[in-house]
Amino acid sequence: MTLDEPFAPAERLAARLAVWRGRLRATPLADLLTLLLDVSEPLGPLGAQVLWVAQPALSLMVSREAVADLAQVLERPGGVAWLRAQLAAESEEER
Repeated sequence: MTLDEPFAPAERLAARLAVWRGRLRATPLADLLTLLLDVSEPLGPLGAQVLWVAQPALSLMVSREAVADLAQVLERPGGVAWLRAQLAAESEEER
């Protein structure tokens, strides 16, 4: 299954990313994050495993569901590319 097909974690994550995208663009970290996503694309499944292990600690800052959704997306083929596209997309309000 690819991310082109309906996938509930990706749909929930897309809504969160719309909010995060606006906050991220307000900081100088946007270019750094894009670079990190480009470099780490082959390591997406490994990053997903790190998120699963770190989920209890990360839940102090972000909901467990958000961490789980991100991990599930990263585990899929094309997950990092989908994530990068979501962060780069312009919303209706930004145009």
